[in-house]
Amino acid sequence: MNVENIREVIGLTMAGAISFPEVVGRLMSDGIEAYHVDYVRSENRYYWPNGESHVEQVPHKFSAPAQEFSAEAVRSSLKRVQAGEIDYARFSEEILNAGCVFYIAYLVGRRVTYLGRKGDFHIEHFPRK
Repeated sequence: MNVENIREVIGLTMAGAISFPEVVGRLMSDGIEAYHVDYVRSENRYYWPNGESHVEQVPHKFSAPAQEFSAEAVRSSLKRVQAGEIDYARFSEEILNAGCVFYIAYLVGRRVTYLGRKGDFHIEHFPRK
């Protein structure tokens, strides 16, 4: 478990200095198979296949998310961040406004599930290479 790598990835992500594919590569090189971003608790949880996990406090700017979840608004923000039009901080703000409170990135499964406060969700598969 390389906690310093996780902290560095978080710092680079929050600064908008690293792309999602770079995040995935760095975390997978440490053996991480999934991570959970929890906007409500301002923390990320990282999971290894052997059952180990690690929690890091993250300075997410949590504001009350929308009551209703909009998968379309999440998809729109995903397209913008993937195109490099917005950074991670703006992306987080937009998906909170779309009603997202958590997301889980399944690195091995190559997908991310975005969840709303009432159980609504959107699954985004990693772009094909």
